[in-house]
Amino acid sequence: MTMKYILVIGDGMADDPVPELGGKTPLQAANKPVIDALARRSLVGSVKNCPDGLPAGSDTAILSIFGCDPHKCYTGRAPLEAAAQGLRLAPGDAAFRCNMAAISDEDVPFENKRILSHSGGGIEGENSKELIEWLFTVPEFRDAAARAGVTVKPTLSYRHIAVQSGGDIRGLHLSPPHDHLGERVGDNVPSGNENAKTLRGLMELSNKYLGEHPINKARVAAGKLPCNCIWFWAEGTAAELPSFTEAYGKSGAVISAVPLCHGIAALTGLGRISVEGATGELDTNYEGKADAAIEALDSGLDFVAVHVEAPDECTHNHDLPGKIKSIENIDGLVVKRIVEKMRARGERFRMLILSDHKTLTATGAHGAAPVPFMIYDSGAELEGPADYSEPSGEAGPYIDAGTRLMGLLFEKEILKK
Repeated sequence: MTMKYILVIGDGMADDPVPELGGKTPLQAANKPVIDALARRSLVGSVKNCPDGLPAGSDTAILSIFGCDPHKCYTGRAPLEAAAQGLRLAPGDAAFRCNMAAISDEDVPFENKRILSHSGGGIEGENSKELIEWLFTVPEFRDAAARAGVTVKPTLSYRHIAVQSGGDIRGLHLSPPHDHLGERVGDNVPSGNENAKTLRGLMELSNKYLGEHPINKARVAAGKLPCNCIWFWAEGTAAELPSFTEAYGKSGAVISAVPLCHGIAALTGLGRISVEGATGELDTNYEGKADAAIEALDSGLDFVAVHVEAPDECTHNHDLPGKIKSIENIDGLVVKRIVEKMRARGERFRMLILSDHKTLTATGAHGAAPVPFMIYDSGAELEGPADYSEPSGEAGPYIDAGTRLMGLLFEKEILKK
């Protein structure tokens, strides 16, 4: 019988101890009976997915998890997301993540406004797409963008991709908005080179016009934040990644609601699966992702990855109950559903469960410290720890680079407890 391989990434679900939880982490506080039961029969350890010297985030971490050494192939987050949209950057092009953000609606200079939301207050995908497309038709903004060589590829989320022809990113510093919520805009606008002034100017122009759109007037009337500023970050140039199938001899697909994961899939030759109702938020379609994973394996694929963004988004939004709930949903609506269906089929499978990086409740920002991982083999009898958590991971074997994880999952490398 052919072995099947499953990867489940709970984005940002690992954390540091939280005082409000009596010194427990959200993973320890969450009720996750299925994952903990699997952990008791699994290899559980800790792994460093975010290499030193590079940004701590899903871009570097998930590259590592898929066996791509970020030190060799990381050129920035935006080119990976561009690949998910079918964009291939030409020589000299620069790509940027173009978030639809929310900043404070005050009668003060642009620099003195505050960053309130990296996701436009949780704006719906269709509204976000309509806003960004409309913005590029406003004459003053349209002409400024044309002079800057900036075009946009809209998506059905708050995450759009901007491409700048001849964009100079040497020395450029751009701030991830989710790491600076509540801070002054002026302390986080683009800096470092002449192109920074151009990008900053487009951001300020967007704030001049977006608040007047009927979508934002309706949001304010409904007590929601207005999606009133574009935010450039995650700059990079064209990326190339090694073939997953050539590296591991396995076919596979990636299920996610975020462009980053689909971009990595596209560049490594893996299939990309989108699930209706998958939002990247707490309300995502967990069951649909689990069912899509089973369908992918039933179609003959060897490997499927299920990525759930919700824990990360909840932490950025300082929603601790939401983070715990998202972990519980991963347990009860994703992992339980997959395990039950695989067992009903009588198929042997190996499952790797982990967080890509830490997302810290204390700050709402990402952390580069090692995270716990667990590998469960339905045909093996292992004696694991009592639960899947940061302390359990720290008590197990340590892996110094996430690039080794796929080798462990596919049993190309053996790691003893």
